[in-house]
Amino acid sequence: MRAPIQPYLHFQDNCREAMDFYQGLFGGNLELMPIGQSPAKDQFPEKLHNQIMHASLSNGDFNIMASDMCGQGELKRGNAVQLNLNCATEEEIRELYQKLSQNGKIIEELKEQFWGALFAMVIDKFGVRWMLSFDKSENEAA
Repeated sequence: MRAPIQPYLHFQDNCREAMDFYQGLFGGNLELMPIGQSPAKDQFPEKLHNQIMHASLSNGDFNIMASDMCGQGELKRGNAVQLNLNCATEEEIRELYQKLSQNGKIIEELKEQFWGALFAMVIDKFGVRWMLSFDKSENEAA
């Protein structure tokens, strides 16, 4: 069974502040990964190392994920929110990637990432931003 779609918020250099605020409002467990503490830090200029590459706030009722723009340009209407979909199978992620990117734009090619998941980012033909993920190790353990 596929996990629910989760919002992924983008911030312009204030992700940590925003996620601390949301944790204060909703409670829960907040995890933050600055670029400088990630295995991918060498792929980013040092001036971005304090930006948040990934944040997750879970309180049992929902999970909000977020990051700073991390050198991806200026934050503007249309790129502040992405929909994250954790796929149940490799076949599912490949099919969704193909269909969502058709007549759209590929932001991040579907490939295995340093955290071990197949992952891609696309903008569909309607301008909706999608993050697709399939973690083989999590799905094999289930």
